[in-house]
Amino acid sequence: MAKTTGAQVIADMFKGYGVTHVFMVPAVLRRTFAELEFRTDIARIHTHGEKSAAYMADGYARASGKPGICMAQVVGALNLAAGLRDAWLAQSPVIAMTGGRDPRTKFRKLYQEVDDVPAFEPVTKWNATVDAPERIPDMVRQAFRAAVTGAPGPVHLQFRGNEGQIDAEEAEMEAEIDERCARVPPFRPEPEPEQVDRVLALLREAARPIFVVGGGVRNSRAQAELRALAEQLQIPVATSLNAKDAIPANHPLSVGVVGSYSRESANLTVKRADLVCFVGTEAGGMTTHIWQVPAPGIAAIQIDINPETIGRNYPLQASLCADARAALTRLMERAGTQPPVNRRAWLDEVAGLKHRWYDKYLPALTSDAIPIRPERICHELSLHTPDDAMVVVDTGHAGMWMGGMFDLRSASQSYIRSAGHLGWAFPAGLGAKCAQPERPVIVFTGDAGFWYHIAELETAVRWKINTVVVVNNNGGGNQSKRGFDRVYGGQQTEKGRELWTYTQVDFAEIARSIGAVGIRVTQPAQFAGALEQALAAGRPAVIDVVTDIEVLAPPPVA
Repeated sequence: MAKTTGAQVIADMFKGYGVTHVFMVPAVLRRTFAELEFRTDIARIHTHGEKSAAYMADGYARASGKPGICMAQVVGALNLAAGLRDAWLAQSPVIAMTGGRDPRTKFRKLYQEVDDVPAFEPVTKWNATVDAPERIPDMVRQAFRAAVTGAPGPVHLQFRGNEGQIDAEEAEMEAEIDERCARVPPFRPEPEPEQVDRVLALLREAARPIFVVGGGVRNSRAQAELRALAEQLQIPVATSLNAKDAIPANHPLSVGVVGSYSRESANLTVKRADLVCFVGTEAGGMTTHIWQVPAPGIAAIQIDINPETIGRNYPLQASLCADARAALTRLMERAGTQPPVNRRAWLDEVAGLKHRWYDKYLPALTSDAIPIRPERICHELSLHTPDDAMVVVDTGHAGMWMGGMFDLRSASQSYIRSAGHLGWAFPAGLGAKCAQPERPVIVFTGDAGFWYHIAELETAVRWKINTVVVVNNNGGGNQSKRGFDRVYGGQQTEKGRELWTYTQVDFAEIARSIGAVGIRVTQPAQFAGALEQALAAGRPAVIDVVTDIEVLAPPPVA
């Protein structure tokens, strides 16, 4: 075996695993970045912050199913760790690489010396150091394997040297690539046949069953199998925010997003069910609105690839520990040998709940009020988002508005959302566009979220990452309004209002000054044309929509 540098091995392994972009703040693994130019066509995206780099890698991973790569030198490693929290919560396969301490200079107060490894422990599946060049091939290979197997998630490799200078050292080694671990899922564990029969019997016997599906369905690429089984058994489908694109809103069995950032009719439907089948979801606090939807004690089934998840939050009558697509396929095969199920009464009840929701919110969805109501933006996006588009959504009010008010109309549309970190959506949208450059990518955020990483507009312009950012610009973070009014005695005060309002800024003007397209929308009828213009611009675009700060997202119904 010939001697080669660690940088050459890393470049060859990235190429072998199908990596197309790396997101980083220099300086880290400098020799590797030179080899990426010499040996590959991988884009090296230099961002303005380590947290943004992590978010871009996360968006890339969720859009492609392949691990997203982010990097930082030792002094920026803690920022990178902070950025991995959303990937950890969303079970997204991100590989973080950082520089680290050299054993020869530890404990001597070297410039920027901090032990960063413990900071990555809470937000990674695997957290390791690379201290010898000959270990680079097996450690990088294991990073890819850990990121994509089972329930996917972030991993961290710390390379010796504050900038990871170990990559310049030579050893007898070669690239080691396991092509199965180039994307999620590399393996599809099968369910036990007798348990498949048990689950199917329970689903058939129930009078008012419902599927509650999560991001595991998305990771498994099991959307088509889910819809087919739901149609076969005539069972309505509610989704978590992570699985909003598992079934289009116009499908007769779709009831919408359930939980805290939800649609009222979805929560009411799940509450009326007599059997809930969780598929690819941990049944955590957001999806169940802190375990109120469904209520504790409901008859439940759970299908998940992670055995630690099964039965954690609800006692179960049956379960399948398997890949979501494998489990749904086996259920379909068995269901196909049995007589059809008649659920006309239950489906009519569900349809009634959905129609009542639309009737209740139609005035807001179609409102011509000025300042613009956020519901109207969501409705316009429902009508005018291209059929092949990917929609990337922030948390907070952005997540509430879009989770409940925005409808995906096509099975070819995709939806990715923040798992809890405000400001995530814009850089994540840039990463998603890098992963799927041929698809339109529309980011929905508020001014509170956009301010976090607005510097990455320059990154988008520099690298020609042509996303469209829709900013719900009301001059504040009004999700906090209710909470601050409450602590001020139940009424709004001038001093209390200072805690959640900002200076009103024209983001379209900022976008134009950086070289992006900037469009300001002040009337509802202008939005459709603005979106069309932004999508056709061939440049990064920001649509600044001036909205009513007094309009709050409706609280979840439990």
